Amino acid sequence: MIFANHAHIFPKELRPEGSVDSLMKFLDECEIDKAVAFAPFSDRFHEGGFEGSSNTWLAGQIKGNDRLVGFGTVDFTQNLRDEVDRIADLGFKGIKLHPPYQEFVIDGPEAFQVYERAQELGLFLSFHSGMHWHRLRDNRVILFDEVAWNFPDLKFSMEHIGGYHFFREALAVMCNNSRNGGNVFAGWTSVTYKKGDAWALTDEELETVIHQTGEDNSIFGLDFPYAKPDKIKADIERIKNLDISKECKEKILGKTLERVLK
Repeated sequence: MIFANHAHIFPKELRPEGSVDSLMKFLDECEIDKAVAFAPFSDRFHEGGFEGSSNTWLAGQIKGNDRLVGFGTVDFTQNLRDEVDRIADLGFKGIKLHPPYQEFVIDGPEAFQVYERAQELGLFLSFHSGMHWHRLRDNRVILFDEVAWNFPDLKFSMEHIGGYHFFREALAVMCNNSRNGGNVFAGWTSVTYKKGDAWALTDEELETVIHQTGEDNSIFGLDFPYAKPDKIKADIERIKNLDISKECKEKILGKTLERVLK
């Protein structure tokens, strides 16, 4: 079974290639069994002319679909603890957070409200990690160490594992918190190796993640709809060919995500 993280969902009127129907075709083409679906960020949702909560919209879109697991997004202009409560009340298993796009400081007081409540409710957080055209000092990947340090029971992934520019910082965060129950996860998302690419990681770097952090803390992600099926199929084949154990490959491709989300 392949169970993948990190699929951004949009209303078909806003982004047809990012709709639930498009995702289901994508999963079938890539022979993926299940995926985590992210609600749109509130600003994109409202700029598209849609009213209400993007989280509530997503809940309606995936209701009854046993191949999709919902993650909410937080509107930082609202009461943050209430936002997290509403996400949990919808039955979602986690939250997608994008510090540079949403322009919040990783270790800032507003974000800490989200982390505190998510920890209390047992929600999993998937963070964008790495450069994204915003002030770097607000979202340096090393700041995720502050998240792990202050919220030791909070489980979260660093999607893209920091990318080309911050890979070693992401690895340092994972290793520095490896004795704390292994609550920090590497998000193997957009890591296809292509020389000169801003997100590219080599086979050696990916294998180093396993050698230094163990077999239980890596999760495969799609970055749907930005990544296309051919790329994802190549990523899956690449993981299957890495110099790591068969059991580890199965964990990366779904078993770890299934365990974390229960």
